[in-house]
Amino acid sequence: MNAPAQREGPWARQALAGAAALLVGLAFGMAIAQTRLPTDHLTVVTGTGRHLFTVEVARTREQRMRGLMFRESLRGNAGMLFDFRVDRPVGMWMKNTLISLDMLFIDRTGAIVKVAHSASPGDLRLIESERPVRAVLEIPGGRAAHLGVAVGDRVEHPMFGRAAEPRPTTAE
Repeated sequence: MNAPAQREGPWARQALAGAAALLVGLAFGMAIAQTRLPTDHLTVVTGTGRHLFTVEVARTREQRMRGLMFRESLRGNAGMLFDFRVDRPVGMWMKNTLISLDMLFIDRTGAIVKVAHSASPGDLRLIESERPVRAVLEIPGGRAAHLGVAVGDRVEHPMFGRAAEPRPTTAE
């Protein structure tokens, strides 16, 4: 009777150790993903007015890859600005993203060239820029429609040669 228990013992210990390592890895990954990046202000200028956002700016490859993964919420006037440093076609996805996001694809002049509305959490399909862009702004899902953001609207930020004015015209 002791022989089967001895054979199961090492396997059970290995399974338990593997599960513990997985949980530690997930917790570590989530802790890294929750790390906030430096923030900046930008203004989205639409037909409905000027809308001020406080955004984290993802400048490095690692920061862009991590993006808003594992975030459980995002305030209405918050977002993340992905700086690709050069104009190029880009693809975004929602892997490990827990909240719906709108994606504004922005060219080097600050013009919005594409709006992807309410991307689904966890969706692995690529959302492509369809033309070269300098940046992508992610904001809470549904926010772009609420503000009336459309192709041709502008984003003001030093990255595009114009700083955001520090006063919003809409209540957040």
